[in-house]
Amino acid sequence: MYYNSILETIGNTPLIKLNNLADDLQGTVLVKVEYFNPGHSVKDRIGLKMIEDAEKEGLIEPGGTIIEGTSGNTGMGLALAAVIKGYDCIFTTTDKQSKAKLDMLRALGAEVKVCPTDVEPDDPRSYYSVAKRLSEEIPNSYYPNQYDNPSNTQAHYETTGPEIWEQTEGNVTHYVAGMGTGGTISGTSKYLKEQNEDIQTIGVDSKGSVYKKYFETGEFDKDEIHPYLTEGIGEDIIPENMDFDLIDAVMQVNDENAFITTRKLAQEEGLFVGGSCGAAVYGALEYARSGDFGEDDLMVIILPDSGTRYVSKIFNDKWMQEKGFLD
Repeated sequence: MYYNSILETIGNTPLIKLNNLADDLQGTVLVKVEYFNPGHSVKDRIGLKMIEDAEKEGLIEPGGTIIEGTSGNTGMGLALAAVIKGYDCIFTTTDKQSKAKLDMLRALGAEVKVCPTDVEPDDPRSYYSVAKRLSEEIPNSYYPNQYDNPSNTQAHYETTGPEIWEQTEGNVTHYVAGMGTGGTISGTSKYLKEQNEDIQTIGVDSKGSVYKKYFETGEFDKDEIHPYLTEGIGEDIIPENMDFDLIDAVMQVNDENAFITTRKLAQEEGLFVGGSCGAAVYGALEYARSGDFGEDDLMVIILPDSGTRYVSKIFNDKWMQEKGFLD
């Protein structure tokens, strides 16, 4: 048996039990390890789906250019598909992203434009605005806009949700995912709740993001927004892919707890993953310890990406000390 291209290896990532970090809990805690995807992240799923749907709708033609704003992982997913399908790529990102992410995008032939983090989303310098402007200026270009593109959510409804249901033989009771563009948590939750409406979906937000307060009050409070270092989760906008009706609770995690847990996942579970993974696990375990998790429960946590993107940051003692996360 062989695969016709690297794209056929996307999906069917494993579930792995947490042993040491969850040893105080009676129920079972599993993590779905998305770095087994070829681009080492959950975003491979949506990169391929958004391009294939665009091709079907005639939104991009052979030899075209894919232009997207990304924290790095969606760019990798899009770049992998572009290599196989023959498209060029231009990605905009923020100056808080790790250098490793930018280097990996360039290694796949993409052009990367770094934009300031601490500006309003509608500021012409923001990575959202720059991506949109370039897509309007460059002929035969396609702007997937992962935040509002329904193919993002649909990719997880078609793949991630069914995989979790089948891998747990329908016994999953709690589903936990970071809240970024909204596609992973919304698409997967929709599928799982269609199978069993009692499944609890817990979103994990980053301290400095608007999501938690918006979920709890319906108010978009700009005073909640402040810079944070965790990449890939939390937002200063409300994307169309974020369906709060499919979420039962939101846990907010600060950078320190996210990064310390990320290191613990490597050192105590052998899982070399990224900062948003640490945030997801910390938030999930805090939720489980709050009392809504018994011996018959089975929790699945999405671990979105690999620690290889963060060797110069989270796994670098000097960087962690400079940021005040290590003595």
